Amino acid sequence: MSERSPQSAKGFDAFINDERYRSVFYQILVFGLFIWAVFSLIDNTQTNMASRKMASGFDFLKNTAGFAIAWTPLDYKPQDSYLFVYWVGVVNTLLLAGISIVLATIVGFIVGVMRLAQNWLVAQIAAWYVEVLRNTPLLLQIIFWYLGAFANLPRPKQSLELFGIDWLILNNRGLYVPKPEMLELFWMTGVALVVGIILALWLNRRATKKQQETGEYVKTLLPTLLAVFGLPMITFFMTGMPLDWDLPALKGFNYRGGGSILPAMLAVMVALVVYHSAYAAEMVRAGIMSVNKGQTEAAASLGLKQSFVMRLVIIPQAMRAIVPPMISLWMNVVKNSSLAIAIGFPDLVSVFMQTSLNQSGHAVEIVAMVMAFYMTVSLTISACLNVYNNKIQIQER
Repeated sequence: MSERSPQSAKGFDAFINDERYRSVFYQILVFGLFIWAVFSLIDNTQTNMASRKMASGFDFLKNTAGFAIAWTPLDYKPQDSYLFVYWVGVVNTLLLAGISIVLATIVGFIVGVMRLAQNWLVAQIAAWYVEVLRNTPLLLQIIFWYLGAFANLPRPKQSLELFGIDWLILNNRGLYVPKPEMLELFWMTGVALVVGIILALWLNRRATKKQQETGEYVKTLLPTLLAVFGLPMITFFMTGMPLDWDLPALKGFNYRGGGSILPAMLAVMVALVVYHSAYAAEMVRAGIMSVNKGQTEAAASLGLKQSFVMRLVIIPQAMRAIVPPMISLWMNVVKNSSLAIAIGFPDLVSVFMQTSLNQSGHAVEIVAMVMAFYMTVSLTISACLNVYNNKIQIQER
């Protein structure tokens, strides 16, 4: 019987006792197990699909969809392919989630500040808003807003004219608004808007730098408004106002022309906004409370008004505590928008993972594409907000 040489035993003991070698070994082992699990899953899936004679591959995306979609800003026709259906679902989902994120953040900031108001009634209203909406399931809120509110609106002939405006119509068929029709030179107004935004950002950055260096506060509100709104408006009028409006009008039993938003989209949007704004309000409240009270007292001793104290002293410091949980909130808005399928809004899950899947039978491919979309959007939101979060953190020398 052979025995290990002292040198080999010493090398083996060194491998066992050296933390670096063990770390590399464990990482290789875990990576190998992961690769094995992935290949096993793929092989098992292919075997099961073959045994059930299920079609596989992405060639089906070229086939004609053959079904109508209730609402989309894109020019979709039933003769279009499944791939175009996928993009219709992506656009509808991004539009719904994007508007909901913006509104939920704004409402959340307002309610969060209200919770800390000195007025007892205002603080209690905000507290009840948060507690009631945050502790009610989102799906129930969606159904409530759809069946209890928007589905019970008047019929088209008894439509509500919002703010007394005859081209802003609300009824049980949806919200009807004027639809812009851009003419030939309108692109110049768009370019002017982009230039104005860049100019406004540069002005604000320059003012901030000057304040940090000299302590002098430079007012940038008027120059910012002139850059963002004035420059595009001047360009718009100088190019002959290259924009027409298609106004909605009652023809027969329904409104024709203009743009429309389905009651289902309105219901989902309202539910997403009020539900997630309740969580955003708590994040804002916690962020403001995390700022040392001495900061408020110091600002007040300098004679700053309360509005300036909140905007220039408290909120910038509170953002360091608000942004990290807000990342998760924004991602949740995108993922929770998939609940729109419950009331028939044609989002990605509805038009692609339900209708397209039932017609084509390519379950694995369709589910993988939907998962890839939500994962990509979530990672993009996380990356962008993490970059912003790193910029607002205290920079140590």
